[in-house]
Amino acid sequence: MNEPTLRIGMIGLDTSHAIAFAELLHDGQHAYHVPGGRITAAYPGGSSDFELSYSRVGGFTDRLRDQYDVDIADSPEAVAEACDAILLTSVDGRVHPEQFRRIAGFRKPVFVDKPLAVTSADAEAILSLARQYGTPVMSCSALRFAEGLSEALRDEAAGRIIGMDSYGPMAQQPTQPGLFWYGVHLADMLFRSLGPDCVQVSAVSNDAHDLIVGEWANGAIGTMRGNRMGNDRFGVMLHRENDTRSVDVYAHPKPYYASMLEQIMGMFRTGVPAVALEETVRIMRFLEAANESRATGRAIRVKAHIAE
Repeated sequence: MNEPTLRIGMIGLDTSHAIAFAELLHDGQHAYHVPGGRITAAYPGGSSDFELSYSRVGGFTDRLRDQYDVDIADSPEAVAEACDAILLTSVDGRVHPEQFRRIAGFRKPVFVDKPLAVTSADAEAILSLARQYGTPVMSCSALRFAEGLSEALRDEAAGRIIGMDSYGPMAQQPTQPGLFWYGVHLADMLFRSLGPDCVQVSAVSNDAHDLIVGEWANGAIGTMRGNRMGNDRFGVMLHRENDTRSVDVYAHPKPYYASMLEQIMGMFRTGVPAVALEETVRIMRFLEAANESRATGRAIRVKAHIAE
């Protein structure tokens, strides 16, 4: 028996991610079409002090309305009222806590695009609201679900994982503090592979590069090497007891946005996130600690406790 098509709302039309999701959901001929839902209503949002937001929100809004027949609403609440599940895609992580506050009480599953927030306090506020209302919430980078990484993690022939080195571009934006803008991609791959229990972070940083070293409770070491030199390739070196495997996240033909959207749709159907919100809050704390280490040159302990 076929399940009914979910009505999906979208909040924040100032990112190319909004169009990527629409293409995968609406185009049944797409090679990696994700079935089961359609975007039916959306709220444009936009941040007047963030060029990557205000310069794009109009064009993306027009495309969703004209190409995908999406109703454009005048508030986040109107979107939440009209839909079964919500993609909160605003490109500006600063606005996520307030936008989520406005829709949490509808108790509909919400995916919050990266980064969940740009301070650990704001991330914890989202977690608190989600718990208060019993609202299912998931947030992550699409790179967490890159098929090459998933395949490498499933192949356990070389023994247990003892560490990982991730690398990629580390562009920065003035409105998104330090590593929150692009560091989240590398951090998500690390945490998927090594688990949530990073206890300490240290950083070496200059105008062109960042090297972040995380120490995990079980003794594993994970690194993030970011550059601002024009090399925009993401990837990882996954270290196991008996081998090291290089993972090119672009090598697999399936785009990582399709892989992530499949996980999101599963959460929309079941209410069970593929990534626990508590883990994402830990990632926000990790990035905040890495920013502090970049500024001070000191090793920073990562706050562990999440209040019940």
